[in-house]
Amino acid sequence: MNLQNPKKFKLLIDQAHQVAINVLRPISRKYDKAEHSYPKELDMLASLVDGMNEGGEGMNAGAAVGKRGTNEQGNKNGVNLSTALSVIEMCYGDTALLLSMPRQGLGNSAIAAVANEEQLERFKNTWAAMAITEPNCGSDSAAIRTSAIKDAEDYILNGEKIFVTSGDRADAIVVWATLDKKLGRSAIKSFVIPKGTPGMTVERLEHKLGIKASDTAVIRLIDCRVPANNLLGNAEIDIAKGFAGVMETFDNTRPLVAAMAIGCAKASLERIKEIFSDYLDPQYITPYLQTTHIASQIYRMEAEWEAARLLALKAAWMADNKKPNSKEASISKAKAGRICNEITLKCVELASTVGYNEDELLEKWARDSKILDIFEGTQQIQQLIIARRELGKSSSELK
Repeated sequence: MNLQNPKKFKLLIDQAHQVAINVLRPISRKYDKAEHSYPKELDMLASLVDGMNEGGEGMNAGAAVGKRGTNEQGNKNGVNLSTALSVIEMCYGDTALLLSMPRQGLGNSAIAAVANEEQLERFKNTWAAMAITEPNCGSDSAAIRTSAIKDAEDYILNGEKIFVTSGDRADAIVVWATLDKKLGRSAIKSFVIPKGTPGMTVERLEHKLGIKASDTAVIRLIDCRVPANNLLGNAEIDIAKGFAGVMETFDNTRPLVAAMAIGCAKASLERIKEIFSDYLDPQYITPYLQTTHIASQIYRMEAEWEAARLLALKAAWMADNKKPNSKEASISKAKAGRICNEITLKCVELASTVGYNEDELLEKWARDSKILDIFEGTQQIQQLIIARRELGKSSSELK
């Protein structure tokens, strides 16, 4: 296993790092205080990212396109890996601003994972949010109650979605709904609903602990009519395949959420190392057991961070090389989400009053980090998925 970043991504990583330091970090506190205000500075960045993505390997939320096509011989470092690497750097600047980037919504990953070729082209430049969670289903995506009833050439959707990232700003919402509640998870499909469609309304924006620059919406669907060709992928209910088709989205997005956590944790780690630079050995020559207590804690956090980084890159690399990565995606998300919480909070603790006040961003990174262990499947859900894969159990056998 090559533990170095691919050389061909060096320019991309350097550019993302410069954006993080020179664009995102300076406005981080501004939009943390101005919750729900759209960061206009991102419009210019979005155009830059679009240009980079035209080359095929950039920071592309629709990274699942790397899974398509026939198997290729040899090792491929493609769009999933390049996206993960650039997301790490961007979240080193600010996680909420990365989540607010136009045309980089989680719905774009759903489109890339499930859409047919015609849909991929039709929704190519659409900024898509993703609406999964409902008031009564929490982390259990299979318990979705939002209904989609066929009516001539359309579907009529009814239900409520909560915690929709970019739900107010995005051009469209990818809504998960069931075609037949009696058939359970196998009847769940995803629909692209353009903003302004009659029957779909944004009820409110949530006030949150962290990622305040990112809008998080509650969306209500009342007799919302959607064209049948906006159902992503195949409309037929495949009992044998079950929920797997829709869940392919998570195999793509979970390594990217892990990358977000790694970037956020990296920011805290680097700042705490600057604060305690006099206590650290930059060459790592001093034996671990002979270091100060502060130094030993920082070294341990560095080791955990590096492990999380490698797990995320492995899951992304597997997607690029068309290898089943469901277990690895959950492993990377579980590890990165947990260590990001631990690192950011520990850095606040070590920095004492410096870490707790708003003169530093350490307290902000600690607040932002919590969501990274929750959305796209909580820590507990990830561990359950990993256990099922390891033991060869189905969701009905191991709950």
